[in-house]
Amino acid sequence: MARARASEDRQESELIDRLVNVNRVAKVVKGGRRFGFSALVIVGDGKGRVGYGSGKAREVPEAVRKATEQAKRTMIRVPLRQGRTLHHDTFGHFGAGRVLLRSAPPGTGIIAGGPMRAVFEALGIGDVVAKSMGTNNPHNMIKATFQALAGVNSPRSVAAKRGRKVSDIVGRRDHVEGAKTAE
Repeated sequence: MARARASEDRQESELIDRLVNVNRVAKVVKGGRRFGFSALVIVGDGKGRVGYGSGKAREVPEAVRKATEQAKRTMIRVPLRQGRTLHHDTFGHFGAGRVLLRSAPPGTGIIAGGPMRAVFEALGIGDVVAKSMGTNNPHNMIKATFQALAGVNSPRSVAAKRGRKVSDIVGRRDHVEGAKTAE
C-alpha cells in the first residue's frame, strides 16, 4: 500500500500546472459585498496527458487548490506525433469559442495565444499552430481546445477501426512530404 502511494506522489509531482485565470466575483449581501475568487487551472504531464479545472472559494489559494484537484481528475490522453505535434489538423468549438489546431513541422514552436498556449505547454506539444476565433473568454477557449484535442486520432487507432495497416493510412502523408522535399 505504501509503495502505491509513493508512486502516486511521484506521478503527481511530475505534473505541470498552469494558472490561466483568476476572477474576483462579488456577492451583494445586507452588509455590503462579499468577495470570492474563481480560478482556472491547466494540469498536464508533458507527455500527452492534460486536464483543466475551475474552482471557487473565498481566498485565491483555496480556489487554485480546488481547480487543480478537479483538473487532475479530468485528465485526457492525446496521441502525439513524434512526441512533439498533433497527428492532424482539427477544429473545436464551445459556446462562442472556436479554435483551429494545426500540426506543424519541427522548429515551429507553439504559435497560440493566451489560454491555449498553457494547454499545449502542459500537454508537451512543442510544435503547433493554433487560431482562436470568436470569444476570448478563457473558459470557452479552453473547453473548445479540449473538444478539439479529444477528436485527435493516431494513425494506429484509425487503422485498427478500419481493419487496415498503418502504412495504408500514413502512406499519403509520406507521399505529400516527399513531394515537398523533391521541389
